[in-house]
Amino acid sequence: MKRKLLTYLTCPRCRLPFTLTVERAECEEILEGELDCASCSARFPILRGIPRFLPPDLSAEKQATAAAFGYEWTHYSEITEADQEEFLDWIRPLTAADFAGKVVLDGGCGKGRHIFQVARFGAADVIGIDLSDAVEAAYPNTRHLPNAHVIQADIYNLPFLAPFDLAYSIGVIHHLPDPKQGFLSLVKHVKPGGRASLWVYGKEGNAWIENLVDPVRIHVTSRLPKFLTQVISFFVSLPLYAALKLLYGPAERRPGLAWLKRRLPYSGYLCAISGYSFAENMWNVFDQLVAPTANYISEAEMKDWMATAKLGEVRISQRNNNSWRGTGVKPREA
Repeated sequence: MKRKLLTYLTCPRCRLPFTLTVERAECEEILEGELDCASCSARFPILRGIPRFLPPDLSAEKQATAAAFGYEWTHYSEITEADQEEFLDWIRPLTAADFAGKVVLDGGCGKGRHIFQVARFGAADVIGIDLSDAVEAAYPNTRHLPNAHVIQADIYNLPFLAPFDLAYSIGVIHHLPDPKQGFLSLVKHVKPGGRASLWVYGKEGNAWIENLVDPVRIHVTSRLPKFLTQVISFFVSLPLYAALKLLYGPAERRPGLAWLKRRLPYSGYLCAISGYSFAENMWNVFDQLVAPTANYISEAEMKDWMATAKLGEVRISQRNNNSWRGTGVKPREA
């Protein structure tokens, strides 16, 4: 934890500032310590450089989801150059320039790959939150960046007021027990005049996932030991990877094969991931099979979320024919 992170944090119980106790530091990083609230006597530890705001009454569903994605991102913690292009596609119509000089919140940072990009885009500060042990990968991936911060916290009860110029959540909201409330919680911490952005699984275009894959995920693979689900993902990925390289990749890159792309099933998404490495594809499969909770959001639902949050300048678009990305601006106070 960097000292300047303290300027953004407030007690999640009484919303007042913390007193910082440092037990061990290394250069600019506070590795061990405690955040104390003088008002309500709440105490939150700083362990291995990460402030921890885990609620004591975390539901079994949240615990299971956190365990699933903690396993994924601590086992696949690599950040690649390709992450930048993909991130910019997820957040369109926003661009890298929209982050310059801004205070930014990443709602569900995983291994920190998006924090890494936003920090390089010139954000004043970017704070990534995650409920899972993925923070153990995100922190070492980003601690060298002076404007990047990581905390472990529940998106429904974050230790902030509303300091953020921009908040985004990529691929996280749909794994929450109440996705709409998760999004509204994110927006709550955005300044008036600030912007919120998200990407979620779409209801449209994913009927075969809901009807064929989800029953297996719900009743089998999400209940298995994580290592066994990883092994299953490996074997499922073998024929998938062959199809991506032999069919979907050529159909995506060669103009003369446009006819093939039109005929291949689920081509919008599978053509888009045809350039991924085997490891990336295997962990994508794991991601689909391991989550205890997955919701598929319709365009109408996303519009409802934006309206409930009273966002203006709303832009919603479909990505790869199977997901939705949306952004809007929080109204300024009268």
